[in-house]
Parts: sequence; C-alpha cells; structure tokens
Amino acid sequence: MAEVRPFPGMHYNGSMINDLAAVICPPYDIIPPRQQQELHLRNEYNCVRLEFGRELPQDTTTDNKYTRAAATQEQWLKQGILQIDETPAVYLHDHYFTHRGKEYKRRGLIAAIRLEEWDRMVIRPHEGTMMAPKSDRLSLLWALQANTSPILTLYEDSQQRIASLLATQQQGQPLLSSRKLDGERHDVWVIKAPDVVNQISSSFAGQPLYIADGHHRYESALNYQRERRACSPSASEDEPFNFVMMTLVSFSDPGLLILPTHRLVRGIPKATLDGLMTKLKLFFDIDELPIDSPDDWKHVDDLLTGTNKIRLALFGLTTRHLLVLTLCDPAQVNPMMPNFHSDLYKRLAVSIADHVILEKLLTLSSDSEKANLTYTDDRVDAINRVVSQEYQLALLLSPARAEAIKAIADVGDKMPRKSTYFYPKLPAGLVFHRLV
Repeated sequence: MAEVRPFPGMHYNGSMINDLAAVICPPYDIIPPRQQQELHLRNEYNCVRLEFGRELPQDTTTDNKYTRAAATQEQWLKQGILQIDETPAVYLHDHYFTHRGKEYKRRGLIAAIRLEEWDRMVIRPHEGTMMAPKSDRLSLLWALQANTSPILTLYEDSQQRIASLLATQQQGQPLLSSRKLDGERHDVWVIKAPDVVNQISSSFAGQPLYIADGHHRYESALNYQRERRACSPSASEDEPFNFVMMTLVSFSDPGLLILPTHRLVRGIPKATLDGLMTKLKLFFDIDELPIDSPDDWKHVDDLLTGTNKIRLALFGLTTRHLLVLTLCDPAQVNPMMPNFHSDLYKRLAVSIADHVILEKLLTLSSDSEKANLTYTDDRVDAINRVVSQEYQLALLLSPARAEAIKAIADVGDKMPRKSTYFYPKLPAGLVFHRLV
C-alpha cells in the first residue's frame, strides 16, 4: 500500500557546523515566542529561520517570514552550510531522550512517502486539523520548496523484520550526530545501498501508515501537490512534490512514548461549579484520593491504566484530593456524544472528558474554548495551576494506547483534538526533503 522511497537529503554540513544541537529546533507548532527568540540567538544558522521565522511589523507581501526563509536557505546552500547528498538514500534516526528520570531511545526511518488522499486509507490520520496551521505550512512549502521537519508516522512490524534490517545499518560513524541538549540527542546514519533500500521499501508495500504527529503538515503537502499539479498537469508522478518526508516508527518501538493531554478549565460560573458534583454522581462512581506522595500518584496511575473501565480524574472540587471518576454505564452517555462517531470513539476517556464533562455538564461552548480551556501533558503543572487559582478544574487523563490510536484510524474515525502527545517531538533540521 504505502510507497516508501529514498531521496537525496539536504542537511547541515558537518565540516562547517560543529554542534548540530545548536542548529536544529523543535517543529513550528510548539515554539512559543520566547523560545523563537532564544533559538535565533543560539546560533546564526539555527533552523528556526527556515522552520518558523519571525514576523515583523514592517512585513509586506514581498518581504515576510516566508521570503526571508527562502533567501536564507539559498544563502546557506551557497555558503556550504547546507549540502545535498548526491545519492538518494533513507536515513536511520536514533532519538535519545529522558522522561521522568528514565532513558529512552526511539528509532525512526526518515524517507520520502508518496502522498495519498485520505479516502484511499493508505495514510491514516487519527486527529482532525485546523485551517490556520495548514495555510502557514502551505505558504512555507511554496517559499522553500522543501520539507523542513518530518511527519511522525507509525507502522506495524509484528515480526520485527524491519527492525532487524535496520539494526544491520547502524555501522561506523553516523552521518549526523548531536550532543545532548535539553535531555535529547540524535544520531543519523545514511542508508544508500540499493539492495538494502529496496528491501526496506518492499517491507512497507503491503501495509498502511498511521500519522502520529504532523496532520497539518500532511494536509498542507496534499494541497501543495494539488496546486503544483494544476500548474504542471503533464508533470511526472515521480516528481518530488508527490512525496512528503516522514519518520517511520514501529508501533512496538520501546521508545514510542505517548503522553496524555490533560484539560485545564476556567470561566465556570459558581452555580455550575457548585452543582457539578451532583451531576457527576449521575454518571460516575467517584473515589476521593490524596495526592501528597509518589505512592499516592502510583495508586492513581494504577486506577487509570489498569482496567478496561472508562476512568479519568478531576481536581479542583476538593482541596488536595483527586476525584477518580469511573463511568457507570457507557450507554447512558451515548446521547451526549456526536452520533457520527464510531463506538470506539465513544468509549475513549478523552471523549467522555470533552463531550460529557466539558460540553454537557460544564456547558463549555466552542466560542469560549480558546479563552477558558488549555492543555498540558504535565499533571503536576495541571494541579499547580488549579491550586494557584489560574484555572478552576483539571481533568487528568491516562495516555492513549497505541492500539487504540490504530483502531480509531482503521475504522476511518478521528480522536478528539489534543488527545495524544507523542514525546518528544521530532526536531526540524536533521534532514530536509527538497521538492524540486
């Protein structure tokens, strides 16, 4: 099904850039203004200048963050800061990181993947998208004619065939390597032997791929492809703009870490908040638990993850205690769910949080969502922001299981927005995919 191809990668020149960690950056969607400024100051060749340039008050249609990114890319190529591999290749990427004191390694394969429309079910999404990020990424594609950051995509490797094949390619010095920065480091090997590349490509031919992170970038690539085809209707199907750069990671990779995205709510009228407990008892069994020690949190984790029952936790109605909510009867809340979604969707804890608690019991409307609702993957941060009275309630969720993400995508459904956080994000600037 999926077509996986090598491509001549563009990347930083190791003989001119001594510290790769200083020039790669997070993807655009998690760079706040302060970090954007810090990245600009970190190194004059930091990839943020391409991935997510600064907007200026004097910007015009001919001088803006997109045109400046294009000029910067061209200048770096002329200077030799960036170089393009002569031979098409796929790239083995080992991403080392730490979470809660534990060391992880996530192994990915960076390759060019043929773009497919969603209805073909070759590339399968699990979340929806919004217009503004897609418009931004499309403008950048037209300016740079390159993918600057890969889409994180998952695949099945139940027999470990691909894992075994990739293990043989980790030989000698990596093409690119970074020191550890902010708890992360990277090694990238180039794989260009035609027989090995063909083996890798054929291993993916019979299966679909599942987008984990990068839905907006994928849809932007589809839009770019349509527009390029309209400009050049006789162009070959092998033109680079028919492909998009992805990092392919196995569902069974031990470094595939999925964090929950907790909800923080404010702007709730006092009467609604006072009546919430009574309403919750209509649908949930409620256990009140302390959260003063690591053992308390372990008990909470065991309750949220160690059952097939639908559970989530709520903080803010009682002082220094967490309410663990267990849904009594899923059928009872079905009328509160959008009827166009699958039964799988209606059994997700995040769906219960969004549709039952936020929309129905707290009457949080879409109009007030931006001002009154925010998200965090850090439960301690969530608790502290309620304690400090910045927010009134925190809804704590357990991490989505990889098999649930796959199952939702397989039936053509999508999870609620902000359901998953694949940690850490893939950086921009390790390898670029040129579209010309």
